[in-house]
Amino acid sequence: MSQLNILSGGAAHGLVTSLTPAFKAKTGFDISGEFGAVGGMADKLRNGVATDIIILTQALVGKLAEEKLVVPSSITDVGLVETALAVRSGDAKVIVNNADDLRAAFLAADAIFVPDIKASTAGIHVAKVLAQLGIAEEVATRLKIYPNGATAMDELAVSSAKRPIGCTQSTEIIATRGVELSGSLPKGCELATMYTAGVTTSAAHAGEAQALIALLASPDAREHRARAGFL
Repeated sequence: MSQLNILSGGAAHGLVTSLTPAFKAKTGFDISGEFGAVGGMADKLRNGVATDIIILTQALVGKLAEEKLVVPSSITDVGLVETALAVRSGDAKVIVNNADDLRAAFLAADAIFVPDIKASTAGIHVAKVLAQLGIAEEVATRLKIYPNGATAMDELAVSSAKRPIGCTQSTEIIATRGVELSGSLPKGCELATMYTAGVTTSAAHAGEAQALIALLASPDAREHRARAGFL
């Protein structure tokens, strides 16, 4: 079976999945690989994991190109993804219009589900925002930290906490059954991250990798990107 090997941030998982049938119809290739915290995915590439294509943050892809691990001419922006709030399906949505509302929402939660606060885009940002709001120490014991946003949202969906909340990339929230997108982070606390694709310099299937990049960024995939949560 022919397959394209991918290492990607979890933010792009839903989009790649939705476009896999069209990609297979065009190339005959399936897509296999990992989706997770962008820092961890970059390290896997650096450590020699067989990879044809990466989808990570724009800054990280640029750095990997400087390290000669990604072909510079292949680099293409896929789209912006917001870090957002999530609640369990059926729970009241959390409305935050400003930093004070967000502080109150975090303080009211008895469990806060987030991705890796050292290796994932959203997790790093959540840690920064909690410090910015002056409540990092107060909520530290309520943080439920998982390797990536998808896992964090899966755990939020089945949480037995009374007032749980989640914070990760909007695309990961939308793709997870049992949770709902509650809203964007307010001005001053927001984050919109550009996700970018590139062909690795070690790619065994560079042509197919470039074909997937073209599909991900194409005008024909605009509705797929919007449904997946890309801005």
